[in-house]
Amino acid sequence: MTIRVLLADDQALLRSAFKVLVDSEPDMEVVGEASDGAEAVLLARSERADVVLMDIRMPGTDGLAATRLISADPALADVRVVMLTTFEVDEYVVQSLRAGASGFLGKGAEPEELLGAIRIAAAGEALLSPAATKGLIAKFLAQGGGSEGDGDPGAHSERLAALTVREREVLGLVAGGYSNDEIAQQLEVSPLTVKTHVNRAMAKLSARDRAQLVVIAYESGLVRPRVD
Repeated sequence: MTIRVLLADDQALLRSAFKVLVDSEPDMEVVGEASDGAEAVLLARSERADVVLMDIRMPGTDGLAATRLISADPALADVRVVMLTTFEVDEYVVQSLRAGASGFLGKGAEPEELLGAIRIAAAGEALLSPAATKGLIAKFLAQGGGSEGDGDPGAHSERLAALTVREREVLGLVAGGYSNDEIAQQLEVSPLTVKTHVNRAMAKLSARDRAQLVVIAYESGLVRPRVD
């Protein structure tokens, strides 16, 4: 299958560079380019995009608002959004994950990282850099960054009550940035078993993907923010 990629960035030169890179891969193609969030939402629907590379800061409808619109549209349930940020430490990162993004990547990432991010997102996984999973999200949540009504700790704590002990344990490890294989090694179970626990936790917590599980784990207090 060819991964259909949509580029959303207000800088035409940057879109052109991304297009050349993506189109050079045999398993993916750029199906559209948007200069703002509103156009990105329309193209995601009309071009049947699998992955949207979305710049957070754009004039008019920004990437955050566009991601919310895509996530709220049942017709776009299979579309995955990867946020692109100028600086990896970005105050909008947590908000973008809450809005439904599958992860984020700094614009200074290596080409291989960008291509890998597209493949990971298309496969339904979450792309979270080590800096994000092991420090950045914790930092902003500890500061109350991006707090919204759906980020109420009490509400998430109540939802965690539906999880089994093992599902909570797996959730904590997911929030620590560990992959399914790494979690399987720690718990001495198969990766398939870990994947089952992750999927059940996502269903019970109404999480769109792995990225939102990480946010919920911190918001609920299951995982405490690091102080280093």
